[in-house]
Amino acid sequence: MTDKPSVEDTREPVWFKSSYSDSSSGNDCVEVATAPGAVHVRDSKNTPGPHLGFAPATWTAFLAYASQR
Repeated sequence: MTDKPSVEDTREPVWFKSSYSDSSSGNDCVEVATAPGAVHVRDSKNTPGPHLGFAPATWTAFLAYASQR
């Protein structure tokens, strides 16, 4: 067993502004980055900073739920 991260684990995610963000206010932006097996979400005002990670199925379910509201 090794503690050395794989190359995949060390790459910086490519972030993009979510289409669900309010474009009328530059302060209300959510950024999303996808990776194999995960969808990462962060507040664009707090970069670099913490972010949340979700399984792709969980993220898809959240978007389906949010679009019904």
